[in-house]
Amino acid sequence: MPEKDSIQEIIDLYKNDIDRTLIRENLKLTPTERIRKLEELQLVAEETRRAGQKWIQSRNDKI
Repeated sequence: MPEKDSIQEIIDLYKNDIDRTLIRENLKLTPTERIRKLEELQLVAEETRRAGQKWIQSRNDKI
């Protein structure tokens, strides 16, 4: 059995923390479906950011 080089050892360490099932599921989607999911995620991120800013502002108004 060949000895692992340091690069492969690093890759193997990272593999332990990656949920490859999510990658596989994403690769089953068409490029258009992937873009649509990304757009939906971006909308959620924007809504979350706005809600956070609104909450911070409401807290500042009380001070």
